[in-house]
Amino acid sequence: MYTLKKSLGQHFLKDENICRKIVEALRECAFTNLLEVGPGGGALTKYLIQLPGINFKAVEIDDEKVAFLQQQYPELHNKIIHQSFLEISQPFDEPFTIVGNFPYNISTQIVFKIMEWKGAVQGMIGMFQKEVAQRLAAKEGSKIYGVTSVLVQAFYEVHYLFEVSETCFNPPPKVKSAVIKLIPKKQAVAVKDERLFTLLVKSAFGQRRKTLRNACKALFDAAILQQEIFNKRAEQLSVSDFAGLTFLMK
Repeated sequence: MYTLKKSLGQHFLKDENICRKIVEALRECAFTNLLEVGPGGGALTKYLIQLPGINFKAVEIDDEKVAFLQQQYPELHNKIIHQSFLEISQPFDEPFTIVGNFPYNISTQIVFKIMEWKGAVQGMIGMFQKEVAQRLAAKEGSKIYGVTSVLVQAFYEVHYLFEVSETCFNPPPKVKSAVIKLIPKKQAVAVKDERLFTLLVKSAFGQRRKTLRNACKALFDAAILQQEIFNKRAEQLSVSDFAGLTFLMK
């Protein structure tokens, strides 16, 4: 069989009902090309390779799991990218969808990698640590609303699908888990420049207890800083508020 590697954050799904729920959520999306991130022991993979008319690939860094998957599922021949997801090139020339039980130690990095490909990614369904999933889905006014909430929601609709018990994994993680879906917004918020947008959001939440006037004073002219919105703190601003402010930046 195979061994489980803590160094790679491996907690493999063993609950078939959860696997089927993820696949059913995936089937609600329209796609032709599908990338599974971290197939591990193939709990999801065995369902995904049965989807009709799908061009399937998987990315897996662990030598042992690659050998196991190729032996267990001969149809994966030439369909496994043996690298870290964070280091691969875009896996398809056409638009594609991403699915996976993501390693929790790099799950936020995975989201930002997906954001780099946002012009090509039609959707994502992923298993995250519950706190990370909640943060991605959080709205303004929430204590957990932050940088990732705003940067992701500027371009994607975030749907918090369902929670998953620790007992559904081998070995059980020390945290609860949740599955979320990202679907590209029909119309992303308008920003002056994505680099400025990221800078503004990170600056605002970097000192989230301060008003925007104090947290972001280096980014705006003094006259602009007198506007009423700068009396607010970062968590009080909507994604659209942040986007609009980029047009007032230096």
